[in-house]
Amino acid sequence: MQKNNAVKFEVLHMPPENTVSFLVAHGNDCVIFDAWGRAADWKRALEERGLNLRAIYSTHGHPDHISAAPTLAQDFGVDWFLNNDDNFLIQWGNGLLDMFQLPHIQNDYKKPKNISIGSVEILPDIKMEIFNSPGHTPGGLMFYFPKYKILLVGDTLFQESYGRTDFPGGNKDKLFESIRNLYDKNLDNGTWVIHGHGMETSIGWLKRNNPFFRH
Repeated sequence: MQKNNAVKFEVLHMPPENTVSFLVAHGNDCVIFDAWGRAADWKRALEERGLNLRAIYSTHGHPDHISAAPTLAQDFGVDWFLNNDDNFLIQWGNGLLDMFQLPHIQNDYKKPKNISIGSVEILPDIKMEIFNSPGHTPGGLMFYFPKYKILLVGDTLFQESYGRTDFPGGNKDKLFESIRNLYDKNLDNGTWVIHGHGMETSIGWLKRNNPFFRH
């Protein structure tokens, strides 16, 4: 059988629908971003697509962005990457998982590996740049795929607003600085922007419609 070498990007709304997750695949290998929901649902989704999980990345440590990550990382024997400044949030969020009737992250969960700014090849020929984005959480990150003009902003910035800062470690001044820093990167207006919640937009759309996306 000929190997499928296509590169695919897919927005996923895993049940219970709340958070935007993102799947990047090259051939039969894939990486998950913001693994929300139940690990069992992810396993079914990967099986249906015939994909092998190679890694998990999280924009930040809130429970609605990591709920399935520890179990998937353990069961598939892969690394889970999170800025360690957000490690204190991993089990803090169990109370919020109760609201969605999702299982708690247990004390013996598989620990994430630290990740910070820089460039990394997540799959063969798929390079990702990592931007610091503190404010919504201390260790917030954004992921940018320059070749494909795709940007994952997590909860730093929404279509017409910005992420909340009233959870532990939130800082509104730092969040606004992160938004200014993103604006100053002057990314192409056609860059596809994936938000942690809600519909995707573009850099150009945000410039026109989000009053907070400015220097």
